[in-house]
Amino acid sequence: MARANTRIPKTHPAHHRAMAEGVGTFILTFAGAGAVIATQYLSPTYPALLVIALANGLALALAVSFAMNISGGHINPAVTLGMLAVGRISARDALMYIVSQLVGAFVAGILLYGLFPASAGLAVHYGSPSLGNGIGLTQGTIMEAIATFILVFVIFGTLVDERAPKIAGFGAGLAVVVDALAIGPFTGAAMNPARAMGPMLASLFLTNWYVYWIGPVAGALAAAILYERFVLRK
Repeated sequence: MARANTRIPKTHPAHHRAMAEGVGTFILTFAGAGAVIATQYLSPTYPALLVIALANGLALALAVSFAMNISGGHINPAVTLGMLAVGRISARDALMYIVSQLVGAFVAGILLYGLFPASAGLAVHYGSPSLGNGIGLTQGTIMEAIATFILVFVIFGTLVDERAPKIAGFGAGLAVVVDALAIGPFTGAAMNPARAMGPMLASLFLTNWYVYWIGPVAGALAAAILYERFVLRK
């Protein structure tokens, strides 16, 4: 049986929770990938790392903040799978969340593809993450795993743990910012399979797509199990 997160009101029906996850992931993908395209449009030589990191972090903070009291504010299939691994969500709800997240990200990707200038969008594959020069598959996967581990550990410490300070999505947003500053030039710092797949599918740029599933899911599972078993366990 899934362990209930007492911060999620039990009065919200499934379709409300699915909508919150879909809209939240839409916000993250549209703002995060949109910032990549916008900085490329303004400065074709190299997108501004700090601007992209802040856009993704702030977008996640906003998405988690509005969704946390409806769905728990996962906004990420890796987070949902981490919650599933430690019994904080049922398999049925986890599937619903992941489908909603992917749909929200894909809709954002389609809008980015249709609305943003092709001259800038095509150059960065409409905000799709990709491995940097000299970064192999193993390196990229491990980087994504470590960054997602940090993100999910912070989520457990600020959103899941009942002893946590009530700072909404601020902690998760900051984690994304620092992760993006650390590994952004090397992997794109997706830390989120939906955030990666939305623009990838919309632009048909699927190079190394599995890196953005394996790495984030592995990191999320490690963080969730570690926090649940060694920090929360009495």
